[in-house]
Amino acid sequence: MLTIVSAESETVVAPSRPRRRWAILAAGVLAQTAASSFVYGIPFLVPTLRDERGLSLAQVGVVVAAPTTGLLLTLVAWGFVVDRVGERFPMALGLGLAGVVVGAVALAPPTSLVAIALLLGFAGMGAASVNAASGRLIMGWFGVEERGVAMGIRQTAQPLGVALAALLLPVLAGSEGPFVALGWTGLACLLAAGLVVVVAQDAPRRPPAPHEPTGSPYRTPTLYRLHAASALLVLPQFAISAFALEYLVREQHWSAGVAGVFVAVAQILGAAGRIATGWWSDRVGSRLRPMRQLAVASALVMLGFALGSAWVPVIAVAAIVVGAIVTVADNGLAFTSTAEMAGQAWSGRALGVQNTTQNVVASAAPPVLGALIGGTSYAIGFAVAALAPLVAVAVTPVGAERRDAARSGS
Repeated sequence: MLTIVSAESETVVAPSRPRRRWAILAAGVLAQTAASSFVYGIPFLVPTLRDERGLSLAQVGVVVAAPTTGLLLTLVAWGFVVDRVGERFPMALGLGLAGVVVGAVALAPPTSLVAIALLLGFAGMGAASVNAASGRLIMGWFGVEERGVAMGIRQTAQPLGVALAALLLPVLAGSEGPFVALGWTGLACLLAAGLVVVVAQDAPRRPPAPHEPTGSPYRTPTLYRLHAASALLVLPQFAISAFALEYLVREQHWSAGVAGVFVAVAQILGAAGRIATGWWSDRVGSRLRPMRQLAVASALVMLGFALGSAWVPVIAVAAIVVGAIVTVADNGLAFTSTAEMAGQAWSGRALGVQNTTQNVVASAAPPVLGALIGGTSYAIGFAVAALAPLVAVAVTPVGAERRDAARSGS
């Protein structure tokens, strides 16, 4: 039985057993972790994959890009589905499809590189279901006063999935081959699908609040600005994640092992920072004011790294640690705000658009920045990267959030 409760002028539906929502959140996090271990784990199989198949870097790049391409093509479509039918079935179906296809590739790897890429792309299409569905579950099961923390916890799933892939896949590939190693991520997706069926439950549907949009939220520029600001903030995030290890090894002459541990610890701190930022936004009653402040901090970190790499290397190293926390902290805020501004009827699609814009920038940032750094220096490359969060400061629609808050309180 469900009970209607009120939280900060927003009518929400809460379960009669409040702790249940945390179990649903845990299932969503594990589902996202499993999907991420597959979608973002293939780069850790590159050395053994090249050795086994005799592939060039360009050829193996096609395999690496296949799951993310499939994900990008279907994020908005999955969002439309979850808006219509709920979250549990699409999430379980997509994970199940991904698990079956990846398992088939592992058990009987095609000889054709094109066939492998197509199959992994199709599996990526299935895995994309989790991105919109797990975020929408949080919006339905958690009240406005705790969504920031809940979404922050959910946003730790991707770094957790990548970390697990980094720890396990190279070892498994060395002993069992790259495709068998990849098959374990498929098994993780199948297990996660079963967990979703057993534990997750569609978010309660409630009548829209008086201030909540029921038609398309894209008739005003607010969500466009939010998507743009969030995409701009992906650039400093991937500047740190893509080039920190290379900088420490090539420029500071650290060993690869020590640099890897350093970067891994920084990434764990970044995951914790996402939760802390969500708590912060819940306490101040705003998603976008903290997001704009973090954009300022990201710009300062990029400039600090640029100055340090040119003159004082220890500052650049410190900027890597701070940047690993600051540049990812806004992610959950943007997702939460997107869903809240879109309203219940459109939150799945809006989260799909949000994911798509971020992934487009994430795909383009490493090669573009790599070319710039290679042609100039780390100092110039990161100084240019600082422009993106500075633009995000101006683009973030804080004023629109204030107006929405005023309407909801009236």
